[in-house]
Amino acid sequence: MTGKERILAKLRGEPTDSLPLMPITMMFAADLIGAHYGEYARDHRVLVRAQVAVADRFGLDYVSAISDPAREASDLGATVEWFDDQPPAIVESRALLGEKNTLAALRLPDLAAPGRMRDRIEAVRLLAERSGATRIVEGWVEGPCAMSADLRGLNTLMLDFFDDPPFVEALFEFTLRMEVEFARAQVAAGATLIGVGDAAASLIGPKLYTRFVLSSERRLITAIRSLGVPVRLHICGNTKRIVEGMGQTGADIIDLDSPTPVGHARRAMRETQVLLGNIDPVRDLRDGTPASVEAALAKCFEQAGAAYICGAGCEVPRCTPHANVEAMARFARSHS
Repeated sequence: MTGKERILAKLRGEPTDSLPLMPITMMFAADLIGAHYGEYARDHRVLVRAQVAVADRFGLDYVSAISDPAREASDLGATVEWFDDQPPAIVESRALLGEKNTLAALRLPDLAAPGRMRDRIEAVRLLAERSGATRIVEGWVEGPCAMSADLRGLNTLMLDFFDDPPFVEALFEFTLRMEVEFARAQVAAGATLIGVGDAAASLIGPKLYTRFVLSSERRLITAIRSLGVPVRLHICGNTKRIVEGMGQTGADIIDLDSPTPVGHARRAMRETQVLLGNIDPVRDLRDGTPASVEAALAKCFEQAGAAYICGAGCEVPRCTPHANVEAMARFARSHS
């Protein structure tokens, strides 16, 4: 089977020749080709070269246009700080929506115009040309909670949940409209799966998650799936208290960060929900050995059952020994 066939079969609940392999690689991929990460995040041609190289080198079943969470915010006019060899960062002290009334004047970015969102669309297009026949091409959008935190400031948004729920709902509505259109453009460019990153959602409790975030994530995922592609939901951090809700979003893949045990997630979701992950990226993958990597993955696979895709809890860290990533690939290819 090709990587594309393997992943799609897994999502349909059909037998596969081996486990799909979908670890997130960003800085690790840039380092592999000797590129500074600032170049990777700015120039889709560098990103594509790195993604194809890492997929070829380690036998990954997909390539991805993910790089950082600041693309949408950049095109809306947020202040972003750039670094030579680190991901760009949104400057929270100068949040675009520091004043709530700014939201009413905010307009969706023009996806045909030059910008960081357009650069991701072009990354998807070039990835599809170079790898789309045999690998899944993953586009990426921010989830409603993460995008709102990028625009409003994380700490301020946390207060808004209590101080001004109608504003939060309006902000989520804006982000949903933008991300659906961003996903639509990436699918049109050749994406065969869309990842949704909603990191800030792990910082709120189950009551707030259920009241504000769950319905918005569900609407976003439903809209993306209506475009004809599956969806991968990744929420960084400890999601043990909201993981049941994550399983209700309709995402085809729930990508777990390492603080949430796979067994805990499996008990909270239906048996057919595909889980991805989730060995500790630092302790197990970067600082482990090939033997300990395979042992950690074996534990995840045992807890997840058949509906499982191999990966780390989050991004494969830079400086991870190649032998350890090879061990991850070896485990995936030797299990079905």
